[in-house]
Amino acid sequence: MLGGVFKKVLLVLLVVVVIQNWGKIERVFNPSQVAPEHLRESAQVVLYTTEWCGYCKQIRRFLDQKAIPYQAFDIEKDAQARKAYEALGGGGIPFVAVNGTLIREYSPEKIMAALTQ
Repeated sequence: MLGGVFKKVLLVLLVVVVIQNWGKIERVFNPSQVAPEHLRESAQVVLYTTEWCGYCKQIRRFLDQKAIPYQAFDIEKDAQARKAYEALGGGGIPFVAVNGTLIREYSPEKIMAALTQ
């Protein structure tokens, strides 16, 4: 009986890991969605997020799919990140700084536009 429970727990953990890393996994199977190299090299992307934010997870997935490097800071766990977020005007999450452009919503189109400016 214990072996069956252990297998179920491992399966649940595997599913959670796959969901959290879906953007990276998808990129392996569909490399055509990767952003052009010149955009990735010049990308300065900072994501201010929380653990519970669904749109923040979608932005991470989008950036992972496009292979766009980014830094993510949890504003509930990191006091310095919270100060930086507030200094930029905060006002909700997701909050993304892309090459100096501030984006206060989940918008792949705005992220890509900011990368090409």
